[in-house]
Amino acid sequence: MDQGVTFGAKLRASARIAVLLFGVAATSAAAQNSVITADKMIDVLTGKTVEFPAVFVGSDGRITSIADARTVKWGSDVKHIDFSGKTILPGLIDMHVHLDGPADIGGYRGLEFTDSFWGMTAVGSAQAMLKAGFTTVRNVGSDNRNDIGLKQAIDNGYAVGPRIVPAGYSIGATGGHCDSTFLPPSLESAKKEEGIADSPDELRYQVRRQRKYGAEVIKVCATGGVFSRNTEPGQQQLTESELRVIADEAHQWGIRVAAHAHGGDGIKAAIRAGIDTIEHASLVDDEGIRLAAARARPVWFSMDIYNTDYTQAEGAKNGVLQDNLRKDREVAQIQRDNFRKAHKAGVKMVFGSDAGVMPHALVGRQFRTMVQYGMTPLEAIQAATRNGAQALGREKDVGAIAVGRFADIIAVDGDPLADVGELASVDAVVKGGKRVE
Repeated sequence: MDQGVTFGAKLRASARIAVLLFGVAATSAAAQNSVITADKMIDVLTGKTVEFPAVFVGSDGRITSIADARTVKWGSDVKHIDFSGKTILPGLIDMHVHLDGPADIGGYRGLEFTDSFWGMTAVGSAQAMLKAGFTTVRNVGSDNRNDIGLKQAIDNGYAVGPRIVPAGYSIGATGGHCDSTFLPPSLESAKKEEGIADSPDELRYQVRRQRKYGAEVIKVCATGGVFSRNTEPGQQQLTESELRVIADEAHQWGIRVAAHAHGGDGIKAAIRAGIDTIEHASLVDDEGIRLAAARARPVWFSMDIYNTDYTQAEGAKNGVLQDNLRKDREVAQIQRDNFRKAHKAGVKMVFGSDAGVMPHALVGRQFRTMVQYGMTPLEAIQAATRNGAQALGREKDVGAIAVGRFADIIAVDGDPLADVGELASVDAVVKGGKRVE
């Protein structure tokens, strides 16, 4: 009798397993919403080129499997996105953008427009970046939390654009690069601008406040800047201990910190304080490069080494002040040379364009400049895919064509490993398994 009970229990268990397995198989088949095929695929995780990939995508927009298109078959109910003759890559990641900053409005020309104007322009900028192949962007600072509102609009289907990692308001010192520095006191409120703080407690509060209202990264200004007034790029504006308060508070809440830092002392203070990404890093010195390369907790350099071509050609016409153009000229070549030095020394690098200073549709042009200053085409591509995902802490979602990640994919006609300039004008974009029209 004991054996009979055991046999019966096993039989029932086997039946349940069969039902479960059939259910999983049926669910898996039903979830195969689409398949994307191409002649070649660049695997940014291995650095290898895969011939004739077939990338299967589930109903949630994530990749379920990758097979050989020459041997695998799929049913008529699976939508086929065919990129015959093309090479596919992961959707690109730009780690430093300003979606609510039109590049052709500079200096005091901004006073011609009402406050809500900037949020309206962000919608078009987001579309431009998506069509340029950037399926994920990190927006490092915006007024009125335009980046958070735009993210919500995109995520809920009211607007079209990339996945946005928003910062809300940038955090900085009174009179610093993140503060409003263009107006006289008679036109300013006696109350501090949002994000401005002058003590450890105030800085900690601002981190909490930005996170409370939707920030997914904290942006802090450690030094002066190029396009602010009454600040110099090399000028440190927050102490190392103040930067550490910001980093510690943000990390406690599980979010990362990006530090605007042109000057060498500010860069080193930010690295020692535990900041996650150093933005611009223009005037970094040898010690700063050594600190970045050796730090146990990864620190990434995001160096916008193309946009000066645009700002010097078009800035004056757009209303940019001559003093800002002067700083832009002084920093440009030094930043590019330091990009080469940092890369050669093994500093971790991500792609950051500072779109908004230059038109959002043109950011893909930076890839060629990155190769000109020391990267291989594969390294430049990895900076904008694999590395970006690592720096964001989102390796399960974006940054590679891999099972489990979103099917964010771009297609180009040529071979970007032979000519990275192909990425200046992508031919097709897929976000979450759906082709962007």
